[in-house]
Amino acid sequence: MNTPYQYQNIPRSRIATFDISSIGASKHHVTALLEFDVTDSRGKLKDLRKSGLNISFNAWLIKVISVVLQKHPEASAYLYSKKKLIIFNDINVSMLVEKTIGDNKVPIPMVIERADKKSPLEITREIENAKDQELSGRDVVLKKRTAAYQNLYYHLPGFLRRAVWRMILKNPRFAYKKMGNTVVTSLGMMGRINGWFIHRSIHPVSFGVGSVLKKPKVVDNEIKIRDILNMTVLIDHDVIDGAPMVRFLNDLTRAIENGQGMGGLAAERSGKSRFL
Repeated sequence: MNTPYQYQNIPRSRIATFDISSIGASKHHVTALLEFDVTDSRGKLKDLRKSGLNISFNAWLIKVISVVLQKHPEASAYLYSKKKLIIFNDINVSMLVEKTIGDNKVPIPMVIERADKKSPLEITREIENAKDQELSGRDVVLKKRTAAYQNLYYHLPGFLRRAVWRMILKNPRFAYKKMGNTVVTSLGMMGRINGWFIHRSIHPVSFGVGSVLKKPKVVDNEIKIRDILNMTVLIDHDVIDGAPMVRFLNDLTRAIENGQGMGGLAAERSGKSRFL
């Protein structure tokens, strides 16, 4: 007898997503819905690819975000106590890579360590290598061996799993080691999104990268069709106030829209310079 429904197993990595969404709802994040004119940046990136530098847009974006965060370290700081922040010297970026496990496509987290010190080409290769990594149904984080205590986490009831996350966040050094100090979620890689998405995060700062869309924009007093990137940025108001938050976002806007580092990459290819 045929039933009018069917069951589907939930991948293990999704269980942590449930818990992060629950904990993230209690964070004091300020949400910014931004548009970046990336017409010039994409043009410069296209020229670099023609010269033989196979750099992905997302890898370059991660590099730029990391460099700007180094200029505004409080934006990626963890709250250590009511009177103190803990600022890490490097920017470690957590991101999701879609992998096929069994018959399902599953988002698996990976951490790009010291992203501010790596070139966009190195970040591109790291992401591509992660995509090619073979996984089993028991793997939950790319590039890291799953420890026994991590396997135990997925067998705990929900309230205990969420208690584990609260304990992790109370130890910023451990949290930084496991998940970095910023996260970039790029749904624009999965398909065209005509708008923004409001995500949840437990990181100090989080970037939800949408699609690049053709939109009219006033440039030099003329209406022109430009490539516009939609992005949602969550910033923890517990670690950064409004004025420095705006300065950070202004610097980020200039860096993204001006194609920061593209000239350095072209010079590096000729043996003259490095990124930034």
